[in-house]
Order: sequence, then C-alpha cells, then structure tokens
Amino acid sequence: MTLYSVVLLLHNWTRWLVLIFGLIAIFRAFGGWQGRKPFTSADNGMDAAFVGSMHLQLLLGLLLYFVLSPVGLSMMKAMGGAAMKDPQARFWGVEHITAMILAWAFAQIGRSKSKKINDAVLKHKTAFIWFTISLVLVLIMIPWGIWNPARPLIRP
Repeated sequence: MTLYSVVLLLHNWTRWLVLIFGLIAIFRAFGGWQGRKPFTSADNGMDAAFVGSMHLQLLLGLLLYFVLSPVGLSMMKAMGGAAMKDPQARFWGVEHITAMILAWAFAQIGRSKSKKINDAVLKHKTAFIWFTISLVLVLIMIPWGIWNPARPLIRP
C-alpha cells in the first residue's frame, strides 16, 4: 500500500465518523433547544467529537489534495478552461474541496459561538443551526454518485 492509498482509505472511513458524530450532535442540540434542557458535558463532548472529526477529515483531505493525490495535483495544473468544462474535474478540483472547507468552517464557527454562550437553550440552538448547515454541505458533497461522481461508500 502506498501512502496515498492509506490516507485515501482513512479519509473514506473518517467520513462515517463525521456523519455519525454530526447526526448525534445535531439531534442532541435540537432536543436540548426544543426541550429547554441544560447543556451537559455529554453535549459538549459530542460537539467536540463532531468538530474534531471534521478537523481530521479536513487534514486528510488537504493532504490528499495538495500532496498525495494525482487527481488533486492535476486539477491544480489544469484549473481553468478544460477542467471547468468537465463536470467530474470541476467537482474534484473546485466544488468538493470548497464545500468541504466551508462545512468545516461552519462546524468550527458553531462550536466556537456556542461555547461562548451562557444560556443553555441558546447554546443548543446555535450549535443546531451551525452544525446542520455544516452537515448538509457534507452530505451534498460526499461523492455518492447521485449528483456528483460515484465513489464506493466503503473502501476495502
């Protein structure tokens, strides 16, 4: 196995952590907001797990894009005319990385903003809004093959 294939495998498997932690964090935040519940250490831990998994996924993705992936390197060289006219090249070269960086930023903003709020209900609401935006972007830009290039859901 090459370093590229190992990092690609990790990037593929880490997306499941992002999805699982993101869904749990969103459901906890929604329940806390609507149920006017206190913000617990479990809420804090799940928020941290979601944002932490987003950080790991971003690091792996940037390592792939800028260092290891022949696709990422070729996209940077061909940015412009031909690459932008090819839907698959545009997806990998521009759309996927841009949306995922935005998703990471929204998750981080939500975590940072909610940590500064003292009111538990507002803390839950803030986390819910920002984490939901983040996770929707992730879901749209995972290469499911529905509206972007297909990739295996689980790589062996």
